[in-house]
Amino acid sequence: MFESLKTTIADLLGGRVHPADRRAVINDMKQALVSAKLGVEDLEQGVEVTRRKLATERQGLETVSRRKGLAAGISDAETVAIAEKFESQHVERIAVLERKLEAQEAEAALARRDYDEMLTALKAASAGAGSVGAGGAAAGTAREPSDADLGLPDDGVLNAQLDAMRRQAAREARDADATARLEELKRRMGQE
Repeated sequence: MFESLKTTIADLLGGRVHPADRRAVINDMKQALVSAKLGVEDLEQGVEVTRRKLATERQGLETVSRRKGLAAGISDAETVAIAEKFESQHVERIAVLERKLEAQEAEAALARRDYDEMLTALKAASAGAGSVGAGGAAAGTAREPSDADLGLPDDGVLNAQLDAMRRQAAREARDADATARLEELKRRMGQE
């Protein structure tokens, strides 16, 4: 996912970057890693949205199945036929969402693993360049990197931009979820 960044890190660790350019390259890479972290978070949010959609579809299937059983109990063949149609639609949507969720989870896990490996490598490259504060954390720690780890100790403007991007992404995810729920509600109201 982050091939050019990996190549640059390998060049740094392999001594293929001129010593005078190391600090500038490392600073550029830190900025790219911040963007990569946001990309990983977006993938993880997409997984959560799909999980909610899948739960909604499963709930819809349960409702339709229950109504089909009730209609069968009173020998309402027309309602049973309609319920079977919607039941098959829910089953199909669930199958698609399950495959989508599986792919999204795999993609997010891969991106997270790549990001973590690059962060560890960047810390090693930063320590080799003699930058202050970047190599202070142990390479094997599992915690999220701090701003200091990424070389951004006092950048209020960048932090504000990152916070705004996170809020925007969260807002867009909520809006998409609300739109999907509203469409589902409209569909149900028109069909039942």
